[in-house]
Amino acid sequence: MTPYYADDTVTLYHGDMRAILPNLDIAAADCIVTDPPYGLMHTSGTCTWDTWPADWPTTAATITRSMWCFGTMRTFLDRAAELTAAGWRMSQDVIWSKGSGTGVQADRFRRSHEIATHWYRGQWRDIHHQTPRVPSTRPPVTRPVVHRADSIRAGRNDIYTWKPTGTWTDDGTRYALSVITAPNMQGRSTHPTEKPTGVLTPLIEYACPPGGTVLDPFAGSGSTAEAARKVGRRAVLVEADEAYCERIARRLAQDALPFGASA
Repeated sequence: MTPYYADDTVTLYHGDMRAILPNLDIAAADCIVTDPPYGLMHTSGTCTWDTWPADWPTTAATITRSMWCFGTMRTFLDRAAELTAAGWRMSQDVIWSKGSGTGVQADRFRRSHEIATHWYRGQWRDIHHQTPRVPSTRPPVTRPVVHRADSIRAGRNDIYTWKPTGTWTDDGTRYALSVITAPNMQGRSTHPTEKPTGVLTPLIEYACPPGGTVLDPFAGSGSTAEAARKVGRRAVLVEADEAYCERIARRLAQDALPFGASA
């Protein structure tokens, strides 16, 4: 296949992901990070593009075993059978707190968050996962490290003894929280559902090793590629709408960075 756009770190294809993925030059991607059409608003007639592509999780399963997927609780409940039938198992969910709320219904809370769920296939021990660490606001501490040693039987319970094995010294960081705060792209977006790189970066760092490849089969504005290459990952994008392919290509050409650079 001929890419719509390509540079040293990003390759973009135009077309339906279900037709493109089986013919990609890469045998596998380290992970998917994507925001598919949720299929919630197309019935209104104003968002005809918002149609869930049938069986796309099955196609995605042919090229990766790890996937971050944005959506709503309703999306994942409605599509749970399709995801599990393709072999996907959910490991966790992360909340994107996006500031100002959106919503068209007047009888519900104004939604100011979105959910990103992480899915995997196969054995968890074989899936790359590295939780990003962030600076801690707490005073540094040092404490002993102990492990369970001998035990004695006391009635129905085991009583264990513990032995010190070393000392743990605080490095001034903590695991990143499951709520990620990043302003939405309102007033700055080039796509109706564009995600900021601030919410994509920690997901990529978690699921894709440095130098690895991130796949986004619903590329939209191209934010996944921008976030990926800023933290030293490669990206493969697929976008069905040629108008957005053109916008992605312009964005990537303007923002190109040397591979492995950070910003």
